[in-house]
Amino acid sequence: MTNILVEREEGAVIVTINRPEQRNSVTYKMWNSFADVFDDLSADKSVRSVILTGAGHDFSVGADISEFDDIRENHEKAETYERAVDKGCTAIMQCTKPVIAVQCGYTLGGGAHLAMSADFRYAHVRSKFGIPAANLSIVYGVQATRKLLALVGLSEAKRILYSARHFDAEYAKRIGFVDHISETPLDAAREFAGVLAKKAPLTQSGAKYILNSTVLQEFDAAKADMLIDAAAGSMDYEEGRTAFSEKRPPVFRGE
Repeated sequence: MTNILVEREEGAVIVTINRPEQRNSVTYKMWNSFADVFDDLSADKSVRSVILTGAGHDFSVGADISEFDDIRENHEKAETYERAVDKGCTAIMQCTKPVIAVQCGYTLGGGAHLAMSADFRYAHVRSKFGIPAANLSIVYGVQATRKLLALVGLSEAKRILYSARHFDAEYAKRIGFVDHISETPLDAAREFAGVLAKKAPLTQSGAKYILNSTVLQEFDAAKADMLIDAAAGSMDYEEGRTAFSEKRPPVFRGE
């Protein structure tokens, strides 16, 4: 069974964490596989948006702790493991397409890092969230902690990390941990993905780089200028101006 499924739909690609019997816990191999999957999606011009979700009842309960006795048994192995986690989540965050995480059931620990790496989070009204690092004497990674801070602010980030308590969808929405809650989050995400698919890809990818790199303190002005210049000299920019003058919807191609 493939642990990460990739399915194409009109307007979006659905990436599914596919270990429902293990509540979609993520293995070391899967962290590395996320990087491959999202790097491929970034490079594919036919892909306009991505939905990341979990099979069965949960988004993801995080890392597969059953591996830890071997895969994180000492300092060196723990460092290697964390690099794999960051590699997979970085690929999601740096994906040139808009990414929407759809969360049902539990989103915990490393699962929260996956969801926070997406651009938007759509959750079921009865979903539950938490980061249980304080129950395991693990310091949540720098990249993941910065994402959490950017979403919920300093006091809430401390509350979540210090207490390891679970919280519900209403609370998650109120503090900014998720963007949208409903009984049918996948349907809502599909609708929003359809909206995003009609907009200019070069605008989206450029804005994504500037915003995310600023949050993670990795901003490169030269790269930002390159993205701005590429959009300004693109066929899509010409199409946008022509469509505006002709009073019709533009047809963007990411070129």
